[in-house]
Amino acid sequence: MEHRALRGGRLKAGAYDEHSQRLELCFVDGSVRVYKSVPAEVWRRLLAAPNPASYLEDRIAEEYPLERGSAAADPEAKARLDALFGTPPAKD
Repeated sequence: MEHRALRGGRLKAGAYDEHSQRLELCFVDGSVRVYKSVPAEVWRRLLAAPNPASYLEDRIAEEYPLERGSAAADPEAKARLDALFGTPPAKD
């Protein structure tokens, strides 16, 4: 699935698979929500909404089954943390 940037509130990006009718939403805190049985029209309206976060809460959150997901690991996260806090000590 190709992710599209979403602006508004806590939303960061979203993706939709029309075949399986799965809507995946990524949040700025790194959490991911996957909604099942979502019609394609709902995805189109989410993308066109002036405030996608409000559309999510009003039209999606309580209407469709939720499957919790997890964000993919950021391969550069460890390097950024090491740069900020220093390399962790070696284990004996």
